[in-house]
Amino acid sequence: MAQTNINIRIDEELKQKFDEFCTDVGMSMTTAFCIFAKKTVKEQKIPFEISNDPFYSTANIKRLEKAIKEAEE
Repeated sequence: MAQTNINIRIDEELKQKFDEFCTDVGMSMTTAFCIFAKKTVKEQKIPFEISNDPFYSTANIKRLEKAIKEAEE
């Protein structure tokens, strides 16, 4: 299977902590992201709960939808 590159932007401190975590568990960041991608494709959903993030709250989604509607008008 052919390989390809993905470039992402991430907070520098988060990248450092994630790299340290990956090293601690014996894998590279590339391996961790590949595991995430494979599980996401297999399950056809994000493979962990994200509802605790206030960005994804019902109230915020409604606020964003309202703002989009107002901007379109």
